[in-house]
Order: sequence, then C-alpha cells, then structure tokens
Amino acid sequence: MIKFNDKIIIGIDHGYGNMKTANHHFKSGIMCFNSKPLFTKNMLVYENRYYLIGEGHKEFTAEKVNDEDYYVLTLAAVATELEDSGITNADVILAVGLPLTWTAGQNEKFSAYLSKNETVDFNYHHRDYHIKISGVKVYPQGYAAVADIVSQMNSVNMIADIGNGTMNILQIINKFPVTKTMATEKYGTYQCTLAVREQFTRRTSRNIDDSIIDEVFINGTADIGKEDLKIIKEVAGEYVSDIFRRLREHGYDENTMKLYITGGGGCLVKHFYKYNPNRVIFIDDICAAAKGYENLADIQLRKNEII
Repeated sequence: MIKFNDKIIIGIDHGYGNMKTANHHFKSGIMCFNSKPLFTKNMLVYENRYYLIGEGHKEFTAEKVNDEDYYVLTLAAVATELEDSGITNADVILAVGLPLTWTAGQNEKFSAYLSKNETVDFNYHHRDYHIKISGVKVYPQGYAAVADIVSQMNSVNMIADIGNGTMNILQIINKFPVTKTMATEKYGTYQCTLAVREQFTRRTSRNIDDSIIDEVFINGTADIGKEDLKIIKEVAGEYVSDIFRRLREHGYDENTMKLYITGGGGCLVKHFYKYNPNRVIFIDDICAAAKGYENLADIQLRKNEII
C-alpha cells in the first residue's frame, strides 16, 4: 500500500485463481454461510453473512460484477494489507485491473461495483474494520506488471500475461505500448487444468485433485506415480505449445521480439517448453500487477493532486 495525503492506495489484482495485493496473495475461492461455520480461521463477516476466504474455486466469468464474491474478496484483500500496519480504520483508494481489451468497456461498471458503498464495516480474521472507499482506479492487466521496466524495452517486445482465466497480449515498441496489438483470450491456466482432468480420467478411470495438478504446474513434478505424472506433463506440454501458437497468431516472432511473460502461466512455460532464455523474460513476482496498479495510481494522483 502507498500513502497519498490522508488516504491509502491499495493495489489489488482480482485473479480467477488468486487474489493478489502488493504484499499478499490468497486463493480466490469463497464460500458463504448464513450462520457461523465450524472453522473460522479465514472468515470474513459482512452484512450478517459469514464468508470463508480461499475455500473452493471461483469459476471463470467475463463479468466480475455479476455476484457479491469479488466485492467480498476485495474487502479481504484490503484487510490483509492494512493488517500489516495494524490499521483498522482507513480512507482507501483502490487500484485494480481488467483484461486489456475489456478495460474500456467494463471500467465504469467495475468501478461502480467496487465503490457501491462509500463506507463499509466488516470483520476479518476476528478484527473489525471500518473502510471508506474514496476512489477506484482501473488499469490494464499485463501492462501494469511491467510498467516499471517499460523504459528499458527498446525495439519490439511482446507481453503475455497468462493468468488463471485469461491470457492478455500486448506489444511494446521502443518503450511505447501499441494499442492495436492488444488482445484478450479466454485461455488461462485453468483451461489446462480442465484438460488434465479430462485426459487423466479418460486414461486411468480415476480422478485427480487440482492441488496435485497445481503442484506439477508450479514445480514441474510431484510425488506421484510415473505414469500419472507423464499424463499431466503431456497435457501441459500441449497447452504451452498452443499458447505459443496463439502468440504467433498475434504477431509473435521469437527471432525479432523479446517476450515478457507474467502471471501464473509462466511456470508452465518454464517447465514444459523449450525457450530461448536470452529472448524470453519471466516476471516471477506473483504480486507484480498489484504493485504496478499501486504505482500507476500514485503517479496519476500526484499529477492531479485532487481526489
């Protein structure tokens, strides 16, 4: 978080797999109860309802405003940042992002969704919070994660932000983003997870837990049978090959461009694709986008000095 006058800028990356702030990340899953659940470690209480944060899996939806989930997850994200400094009462400016080609069309709707309550009271981790939402700044995904190094991007570069639900693509030529090259595809890493599940069941007549699939994606291996591991690796390899096919369809040329990969999909590229380490650069910080949103908001607000 960044202090701006008497307010606090908090960057939040609303992922389909994980919620990220500048210093924290947690699963985007959420479960709602009308009465207090048995396990309350990650419980958030809002408007007399009980939410377990990080439970279950948040399915992909092109419109994040269709239910209350991302609003409640936003409250949890704000609290995780404030908790570090022992703050429970704050005037907050949210700095968030949307997929590249959706930013213009969904900007106002997403801002209104996140700021629907000027003030909000809730309890998280058994601590009461009183928050005022003074503004919402929305920025393009992908670009925010590399905003601090764009000044180093000479010649032709491509950004591939491979998240859980979407892949965002953008070219940056001689330090400037090229708007006409922006693209968003519904081809995030969860598509690979679904493909692994389907192939695994088809070939073994068994089911496999997503946590095992995630472990292989992140580490390239897991403590499971060789044949089971082989299935996951084969499907992951096919997925990554298709990622690069799609990048080429959007103009990627590995001989003339540098490719910057951000988002969780970077792990799959590292483990399951033969790439040129001199021309493919990984942004490994899972919180890079959230930090980028904060910095972009800080720059914008200090230029205007009005909010």
